[in-house]
Amino acid sequence: MITDKIPKDKFLLIAGPCAIEGDEVTFGIAEMLISITSKLSIPLVFKGSYRKANRTRLDSFTGIGDLKALKILKKINTEFNIPVITDIHGKDEAELAAEYVDILQIPAFLARQTDLLVSAAKTGKTVNIKKGQFMSAESMKHAVDKVKQSGNNNIMLTERGTQFGYNDLIVDYRGISELKKLAPTILDVTHSVQKPNQSSGITSGSPEHIESLAKAGIVNSVDGIFLETHTNPSEAKSDGSNMLDIKNLEKLLSNLLKLREVSSKL
Repeated sequence: MITDKIPKDKFLLIAGPCAIEGDEVTFGIAEMLISITSKLSIPLVFKGSYRKANRTRLDSFTGIGDLKALKILKKINTEFNIPVITDIHGKDEAELAAEYVDILQIPAFLARQTDLLVSAAKTGKTVNIKKGQFMSAESMKHAVDKVKQSGNNNIMLTERGTQFGYNDLIVDYRGISELKKLAPTILDVTHSVQKPNQSSGITSGSPEHIESLAKAGIVNSVDGIFLETHTNPSEAKSDGSNMLDIKNLEKLLSNLLKLREVSSKL
């Protein structure tokens, strides 16, 4: 389990673009992430969705083709020797994606889908389950049990905010300690600043709050930080409005490491 090897004064970083957009931009982001995390000695998992199945509008970008995107993820895994993660949306996708990635991610909207959880578990890959926006931290026990009862104990959980009103999310940090009782826990600091279901059909966000959410997560002993980043968020094909510009990443991570060092001694 990747989180077992993380020193107390460090944390896991799961980062990358929202969607795989092509070789050049994806490898550019991966190279920058590796440079920054190597400098700071932070363990990295590279993320990217090979397909975006949950889109508000029919004309939204969904991907460059499943196999093409999965092969890019596998190439990053092989060439840079780092683990990679992608999300799956149906039980038939689990076996295919497992051939190319190290960690299978269950999207928040699908956290209760039994067939999806069971099929992911049976691949033997680590399964990262995102907490549903409509679920309490305590209720994630049942999602965890579905994976464990299918023969797989390699599980991570990710907090990504709870629906607050119609078009906003809020992170309840009381839930972190509850999730940690169940499995290693990651805080998604970019999807948590989303403002979903806008009238335009395009999700907006408040990326200026990313650092404050991340700092609170570190102080509350999350095992890792999940964030989406891009060299040019305004041109990203998916979720650009809530991404972190990669030029701001090193400063953010440096600040989080300072906090982790102090909090790990308390």
